[in-house]
Amino acid sequence: MASSRPAAGGRRQSGGRRRLPLPFGRKVVLPGRGTTFVREAGSAAAPSTVLLIHGWLASAGLNWAPVFAPLGKHFRVIAADLRGHGRGIRTQRRFRLEDCADDLAALVDDLGCGPVIAVGYSMGGLIAQLLWRRRSDVVAGLVLCSTTRTFLPGRRARFVYGNTMNYFASAIRVGRMAAWWYAPFRLRMAMSLGRRRPTSVPVWSAAELRRHDMRQVLEAGYDTCQFDSRPWIGEVDVPTAVIVTTKDRAVPPAAQRQLAKSIADAAVHELDDDHIAFTHAHFAPVLVDACRDVTRRVQRRARAQRSEPRARR
Repeated sequence: MASSRPAAGGRRQSGGRRRLPLPFGRKVVLPGRGTTFVREAGSAAAPSTVLLIHGWLASAGLNWAPVFAPLGKHFRVIAADLRGHGRGIRTQRRFRLEDCADDLAALVDDLGCGPVIAVGYSMGGLIAQLLWRRRSDVVAGLVLCSTTRTFLPGRRARFVYGNTMNYFASAIRVGRMAAWWYAPFRLRMAMSLGRRRPTSVPVWSAAELRRHDMRQVLEAGYDTCQFDSRPWIGEVDVPTAVIVTTKDRAVPPAAQRQLAKSIADAAVHELDDDHIAFTHAHFAPVLVDACRDVTRRVQRRARAQRSEPRARR
């Protein structure tokens, strides 16, 4: 008897409904940090592991659904929901990109799958940079997609845009103190999510978005506005690829190319698309090529390092 549950591959169920093109996920408890939600593809026996880091307002499933299967043919693939997004860690602490990087490092440690190729999209690219900076031991290489060193290079712009999001996030935090409003709202949301299992991409996508903690999401927008890796990005010393979306209006292509120029020997893969390129079929082959290129360079470096002691003898 055929299952009616979502499955990878985007095949059609009986009745013509399209199955969701993503693997099932599971909750993972990170001691001292919280409980997150992780989707996995590929084989644990694969020679390399790819850690996918989604962008702002997305989740692991929303951002990476089309690429799990193509990447899974070559790598072990791990993708977690970030704090406040989807079913990511919930906390009363203020959202910080650094905490997300530390969460992912703890996840890699817990799964024993490092060092990984860290793949970050948009805001996820900022977190991938921080992951390398804070825990370089768990990062073998980087693939930075549709991202930059800083979203708002001017201090004035960072102040205006960032603090606008900070204002709304604070308003939500205060509003939640009113239990008479917040508790019924959460109950209604839980009931709507549990009413039925999503059976189509639009229904599932809407349910995924409703899972966001909007206070943390707005704080994520604030922290993204404040991010600036220009003082230290040139120190990156692992094989890196930058996927440039050439029609991007959210992150100017020039800023994406400047990111690549800041990192020694970074490879550039251009994609003639905009900031939501990840939703289109032609994104997956470009990402697979970038990940395989970085993996080959990581392996060449490892072979060279192993041969050095023999050469000295």
